[in-house]
Amino acid sequence: MTTAIAILLGSFILLFLLRVPIALSLAVSSVLTGLYLGVPLEVVGQRMLNGLNSFAMMAIPLFIFAGEIMGEGGISQRLIRLSNLLVGRFRGGLAVVNVLSTMFFGGITGSAVADASSIGSIMIPMMRKRGYDNDYAVSVTCTGSIQGVLLPPSHNIILYSLAAGGVSVAGLFAAGLAPGIALGLALMVASYIIAVRRRYPKGDSIPREEWTRVIVEGLLGLTTALIIVAGVLVGIFTANESAAIAVVYALILVTLVFREIGAKDIHRILIGTFRKLAVVLFLIASSSAFAWFLAYLHVPEMVMTFITGISSNKIVVLFLINVILLLLGMIMDMAPLILIATPVLLPIAVKYGMDPIQFGVMLMLNLGIGLLTPPVGSAIFVGCSIGGLSIEKAFRAMLPFLAVMIAMLMLLTYVPAVSMTLPKLLTH
Repeated sequence: MTTAIAILLGSFILLFLLRVPIALSLAVSSVLTGLYLGVPLEVVGQRMLNGLNSFAMMAIPLFIFAGEIMGEGGISQRLIRLSNLLVGRFRGGLAVVNVLSTMFFGGITGSAVADASSIGSIMIPMMRKRGYDNDYAVSVTCTGSIQGVLLPPSHNIILYSLAAGGVSVAGLFAAGLAPGIALGLALMVASYIIAVRRRYPKGDSIPREEWTRVIVEGLLGLTTALIIVAGVLVGIFTANESAAIAVVYALILVTLVFREIGAKDIHRILIGTFRKLAVVLFLIASSSAFAWFLAYLHVPEMVMTFITGISSNKIVVLFLINVILLLLGMIMDMAPLILIATPVLLPIAVKYGMDPIQFGVMLMLNLGIGLLTPPVGSAIFVGCSIGGLSIEKAFRAMLPFLAVMIAMLMLLTYVPAVSMTLPKLLTH
């Protein structure tokens, strides 16, 4: 048993260090472990297919497609103008606009990296031109983008639902709303305080005659998120149905209303969606086999014994889970960690009284912070690439914002009402 665990984890770590793609590393490690244990390769293949054989899986490609359409259809620019109308007049207004825009856009795409890329490509150059320091512009953009992993329709939440054995997607969407909005407001306050101390300029006001157009176009963009959130939470749609309706609405909006994309652009967006989807589906399949071997070798029980051996105090155990997730987030990307860490750590959290929905939201923020921490933080890489800034300078500038995010993480961990109030209200 010990040798099999060493083969499973050792081969994965070795392949990871050799920069082999995560999905392929998981698959190869599973096959090698199966060969050692004498498990037929057909079983490994079946476990990979079982990971994809879920009706809830249909929502993932549709959400990815809808996010790609909205990202390419000029929605980000319109949301930035709406945010500027709402909060741009304050000192450091562009920074607050940045955070509010990423909140709005994250509620449409559900992706932190897409958020950082789309909003950052507009806001970072704009902020630099207005006299903001480059490290500040990059740090505000990257940290603001993490709201997207909490706010629906985050496809990472659906991945967690699958990995956790079918936890309610509607409950998870509801649980992420209040923390996601609260995190955005806290980041706005932090960005405003820093902007005042550094004496950054006030934003430009939008002429009154343009207000109506800015509001209408911005709200039309936000309607995609409202369709998904309201439809799923109220029970009008399932997650799959809301994703399909969001795709249709997004296509109508960007092709017929805004007229930002045509037939050739749709073809290009479809190709980009299929490329992302191929990576995601292979990752889910290989993670499913890897997780099955973890369970077969009783690794979750060993981890539970290790953690509870340090302390049986609930506060300490939950703190240790957070530390483990934050450390793992520094070296692995979000999606594979959801699929691998959930079956290992969720039983421990549940044993100590945490609801699976609460754990899911805590997990999202933990791994979202991981997107900002080197060496594998994909959101910080995107921001630094756009801003032409080194990772070290960007990370130092992020420290005040990371402190805000850690404070929110502790609230999510130890105050269940932060995430569980809305799901409980909806079930009564």
